[in-house]
Amino acid sequence: MKRTQEIRNFFYSQYFADGLRITFGTIVPALVFSWLGNLQVGITISLGAMAVGLSDTPGPAIHRRNGMLACTAVVLISALVTHMASSEPVLLTLAIIGLSFFFSMFAVYGARASSVGTMGILIMVLNTDAGDQSATDALANTLCIFIGCVWYMLLSLSLHQVRPYRQAQQELAESISNVADYIRIKAKFYDIRSDFEQNYRDLIAQQVVVSEHQDNVRDQLFRSKRIIKDTTKIGRLLILIFTDIIDLFEQSMATHYDYEAIRQQFGHTGVLQQFNVTIRRIANELDHLSYQINANKRPKPLYHFQNDLDRIRHAIDQTEREHRINTLPLKKILINVRNLIQRLHHLYSYYDRTAKNTFRKEETDLSRFVAHKAIDLKQLRENLTLKSTLFRHAVRMAAVMGMGYLLSLSINVGAHSYWILLTIMVILKPGFSLTKQRNFQRLIGTIIGGIGGALLLILVHDETSLFILLLLFMVATYSLIRINYIVSVMFMTPYVLIMFSFLEMNTLAILQERIIDTLIGSGLAFFSNYVILPNWESSQVHQTMRKLLVANYRYFAQALSLIAGQPVSVTDYKLARKEVYITTANMGSAFQRMITEPKSKQKDAREVNKFVIFNHILSSYSVTLLNNVRSAANASLTAEHVRLIRKTLYLLAQTIRLFEPEDEHDDFQEIEVDMPPGFDGKSVDSEESRLITDQLNFLYRIVTDLNKTCEHLVKRPLSEKDTLR
Repeated sequence: MKRTQEIRNFFYSQYFADGLRITFGTIVPALVFSWLGNLQVGITISLGAMAVGLSDTPGPAIHRRNGMLACTAVVLISALVTHMASSEPVLLTLAIIGLSFFFSMFAVYGARASSVGTMGILIMVLNTDAGDQSATDALANTLCIFIGCVWYMLLSLSLHQVRPYRQAQQELAESISNVADYIRIKAKFYDIRSDFEQNYRDLIAQQVVVSEHQDNVRDQLFRSKRIIKDTTKIGRLLILIFTDIIDLFEQSMATHYDYEAIRQQFGHTGVLQQFNVTIRRIANELDHLSYQINANKRPKPLYHFQNDLDRIRHAIDQTEREHRINTLPLKKILINVRNLIQRLHHLYSYYDRTAKNTFRKEETDLSRFVAHKAIDLKQLRENLTLKSTLFRHAVRMAAVMGMGYLLSLSINVGAHSYWILLTIMVILKPGFSLTKQRNFQRLIGTIIGGIGGALLLILVHDETSLFILLLLFMVATYSLIRINYIVSVMFMTPYVLIMFSFLEMNTLAILQERIIDTLIGSGLAFFSNYVILPNWESSQVHQTMRKLLVANYRYFAQALSLIAGQPVSVTDYKLARKEVYITTANMGSAFQRMITEPKSKQKDAREVNKFVIFNHILSSYSVTLLNNVRSAANASLTAEHVRLIRKTLYLLAQTIRLFEPEDEHDDFQEIEVDMPPGFDGKSVDSEESRLITDQLNFLYRIVTDLNKTCEHLVKRPLSEKDTLR
């Protein structure tokens, strides 16, 4: 049942919609000009459409439009320069090196600019076999590419005008599904058979995915003036659901406790299994909501959770009676679970026709929740240094592309030697781990897809059937290219072989050539990471760690401000929370890349793993503490709480200072808050006060462990240097 829904969900998703749009935009020019008797012109126009289509990643309409305009300019420049240099191998080699470096540096300005630069390299690669052309032929070829670019851009923008909210709706549904997966992992902590460390690794990896998709939704919703200012139901509804999903995600983090202690105390009672079942049902409900939003249906609840809550409450009461155990932690977890369910009901209430005043007021300045990046030359100049990962990657890309082209001239593999360059372009990434992963995916996908494509051409001879297969393979290729690259390549190879078969070429020879060229290109790309300005994650992970510590410091400090009676606005609170999510995801990504690098390059991987887990516990437990402080009566807050928070913040600040700031303009400052009036010597003995005290003591222990881990990470390299001296 779940698998069937996942398949249906894919066909409603933005990925499938993108695949259909790119396929339609690419195939139509070729069909039209084939009908007119000039297929070669149609293929060249389709090439321009494909380049702009692949750069048309989801985002605000104005960013997509600007990206497509920039891509059009880039591919035209790339095509002209390549054609002008194609008559002389020396000139073409220099052009390949120069353009590869220049376009790779586009990554400085973000993911969209990076995809535009990649398309510039793609057009350059596909025109390296142009040979000696006249100026007229070169201009005609460039004009055809320009027509293709304009055609796709008009198609994409027209579709957006017809359904302006659809892409944001699809991205929102994907984000909800990611949160559901996160909650499903959290449920495993209440399974006494699960492995703690594996759970934490899975949780951190999933938080990376959640953060990426939430950023995409923010871009589409909060950058779009049309959606923000829209007075119709759909525009406001998308923003309201997303802000509630962020709150629900935070609430899911607030279900974090000292799970090891809870298992030891309550594992034998069976009550934890009740939590496990209910939390997994909450995840299923979110998946159900995601599917209904994606399918553009009116969402209806899947479960009735009151029975679950009653069952948990009964299990807690029974545990208290039979085992004589203080069940306050379980009651707090139950409150958090109930809050999750209430937030789910609130989400469904937006679709209830009888609901009154469901549209609450949101933050007035939503633009503060998205990063504003200006494209200026200063940013590019600052990255023209060996300290920059992107500069190292650009130099590596230029060098390997130049070597690949020279190798294609010296080895006669076939008429499509540009496949060596194409493989290098696709595989070579800024980090070793990404290059290694993409290398494996490309090789396996090409071999499996090549065998499948060859069998199809041997067994199927009807041109209509082959054309239908071609369309299906194109849609699959462009739909999966962003979510499952290896499967995308499996479909891409037979699609290329069928296309060449229509041009009456020897497809088996082409398959052999493609596999050999792929092996050569992947080998060059892979080994270049070892020898050409290698960039290992362990050498730059300290700055990522520092940013995460600073974000956690600022977020945790809000507890002190709340106790002191200082106002903390909802917007400032959510901005601090967002920064914790993003920096946690960045740290998780860095660690995942680090552990896939060669063992000899993984410096202190075990300690970095501890750091990641301790920080995840710190941020999750901070959410729990802040919720308790915000809901606690003032009479339950004591001077002891203020003292513990100050002590924890001081130690956290000392930990941050173990790492040198990235630049001299670092803005980290310790937060000073005066003791609230009437708190001196104040002491309260209540369950709520004791729970907050226990939570603060636990947080201090976590920060102490963090401090020890960071001291070990920072001091070990120094001792090694001293030994070398």
